Amino acid sequence: MTEPTAKPSAQANSQKGPAASVKKQSKSKGNSAKGNAKDSPRLVENEQKKVPETLDKAALLALFTLASEDPADEEGASKVAADTPSAAATDDSVATTDSEPSIAEQRVAVYHAQHERTRLLYVASAETRPTYLVQTLKSQFAEYQQYQLAQQLDKRGLMDTDGLERLWQQLHVVDDIIADIVRHMPAQQPAGWQLTTQDGRNPLCFATVGKLKHGKPIRDQGSLNSYVLGHFGVSSFTYDRGYYIGHVVGYLFSCYFCAHLSISYGVTALGQQAVADYEYASLETPHMVRLLQGLDSYCKKRVYQLAVICARLSVFASDKRIERMLIAEVNDFDKKLQQQHLDVLLLNGLMPDSSDSTPLF
Repeated sequence: MTEPTAKPSAQANSQKGPAASVKKQSKSKGNSAKGNAKDSPRLVENEQKKVPETLDKAALLALFTLASEDPADEEGASKVAADTPSAAATDDSVATTDSEPSIAEQRVAVYHAQHERTRLLYVASAETRPTYLVQTLKSQFAEYQQYQLAQQLDKRGLMDTDGLERLWQQLHVVDDIIADIVRHMPAQQPAGWQLTTQDGRNPLCFATVGKLKHGKPIRDQGSLNSYVLGHFGVSSFTYDRGYYIGHVVGYLFSCYFCAHLSISYGVTALGQQAVADYEYASLETPHMVRLLQGLDSYCKKRVYQLAVICARLSVFASDKRIERMLIAEVNDFDKKLQQQHLDVLLLNGLMPDSSDSTPLF
């Protein structure tokens, strides 16, 4: 058990388990967030108006399952994103229109939906909780969809199809590792971090809120990483930076993930006012070190294993495989042999690969 690193009341309010990373918001904050969630049905599609404390298995599964895409909704969401001011130039608290909630309000609504969804999962009885939930949800993950695309494009057998397919078939191990980590991680008050990558993209596939610097928005629970991090905290991505609030194991997972893929990244403490209406500690580097020291080596190893699995299955890794296919298509013949053939033709004064014997000069 780590020592308190932020507020003195942190230990008293902390509880073991996955919800320890996102524990106890005040009632007033919770009520205001629910109001915001109602104003943003597109981004918080899984949040119920009044969620009972106990759900049956189908209702619990529905909280994690994405609704089918509606082209009209997608068009509207794209328009909102296009009209939303850049996060680098404006304040998140400025609403886009009178009827559209601001990015800050949408973000808080997403966070409360993520927190409540995970809380309900862990308070559910063993009979009600879906077995190997991650395997059930994999078809909606961006990582799996990108893998299927790469598999269809791999006409030359450049991908490790067998190994990757085996890993997707054994995806239930992700739930096993998460459960093991939850048993070993110490209770902590949620802390906030901001993650940025070199190119401003979203390699961790956090849920997208607001405008993006690059394309490919990710829906809440639309990626394997967002599912994994949901067990340790809450997260989102806006413009060119990711926000994570929760247990330090989520921070550690993000670092291991980026390092394994050789992605240049930076992590800074999330300012106290960066996310309003959601309780978290803004910790400086010494406090972050103390949190990491509070994890035993076994827990760190399990987090690393989880990060490596997710990195191997990531959209980033699939994109690299598709890039190799593109290079292979460009280089699908022996260039040296073609150069020799070209030189012979030029010596004879012929147009390359031409049957016309008329000299060029």
